Amino acid sequence: MSDALQVAVREVKTGFRNPWAYSFMALFAVFMLGLLLINGQGYVAGYSGVTGTMLNLMLYLLPLMTLMLGAVSLTSEKEEGSWELLASYPLRTTSFMLGKYAGLGVVLLVIAALGFGLAGVAGTLLGQPFAWQAYGLLLVFAASLILLYLAIALLVGTLARTRWQALTIAVAIWFFTVIGWAPLLIASLGAMPYMWIKPAVVGLTLLNPAELSRLFAVVKLGGGAVLGPEYYEWIKWIRQPSGTGAYAAWLALWIGCAAGLATWLWERGRRRG
Repeated sequence: MSDALQVAVREVKTGFRNPWAYSFMALFAVFMLGLLLINGQGYVAGYSGVTGTMLNLMLYLLPLMTLMLGAVSLTSEKEEGSWELLASYPLRTTSFMLGKYAGLGVVLLVIAALGFGLAGVAGTLLGQPFAWQAYGLLLVFAASLILLYLAIALLVGTLARTRWQALTIAVAIWFFTVIGWAPLLIASLGAMPYMWIKPAVVGLTLLNPAELSRLFAVVKLGGGAVLGPEYYEWIKWIRQPSGTGAYAAWLALWIGCAAGLATWLWERGRRRG
C-alpha cells in the first residue's frame, strides 16, 4: 500500500504540472459559467434546459479529457523509460496501477470540482444559483464519468505503444461511446425482431458507461419522461431506494474489470520484458 501511495503522490505532482490539466479546467469552468449566464430561470433545479445542456457538456468533455490524460500518462512511462527504472525496484504491478489510478483520479476530480466551484460561486454572485440537490447530482455524474473512463484509459495506455497510438485509441473510444452511440444503437435495434429490442437495449446500455451514467443522472434529476417508453423499466429501478446502490455496484464492477484487465496485461508484458 505504501508503494501505491508513493506512485499516487508522484502522479498527482506530475498531473498538476501538466498544462493540459489547467487547460481542461479553464475550458470546463468557462462553459459551465456560460450556461449559467444564459439561463433565464435565475434558479437551477431539477431537470431543465440548463441541467440537460450541462449533462451533455460533461458527457462530451469529461470522458475525452480523462481518456487523453490517463492513456498518455501510462504510455509515457514506457516511452520515456520511467517504467524500466521503476521495474528495477521491488514494485508490484498492482501497486503501480493502483497508484496510477488513484493519483490520476485525484487530479481529474480536482479539475472537475474546481470547474464546478468557480461556476457555482459565480452563479451565486450573479443571482443565478444552483439547487443543492441538482448541483450534487451533477457532481456525482461528473465523478462517475471520470472514474469509469479512467479505468478504460489505463487499459488503453497498457495496449498502446506510443502516445499517438494512445491518443488515437482514446479518441476512437470516446467517439464510439459518446457521439456515435445513438445512431449505431438505432441502426442495430432497427435490424432486430421486435421481441429482441428491450433485452438488446438493456444489454447494450450496460456495456456503455457513458449511456448508463447519463440515464441515471437524467432520472435522478426528474427528467425520466424525456427518455421514452423503451426506458420505462430503467426509470422504475433507478427511482427505487436500491437504484443508487445498484448503480454504485455496477460502477465498481465496470472499474474493477477494466482496471483488472489493464493490470493483468501490464504484468504479462513485464514478465515478457
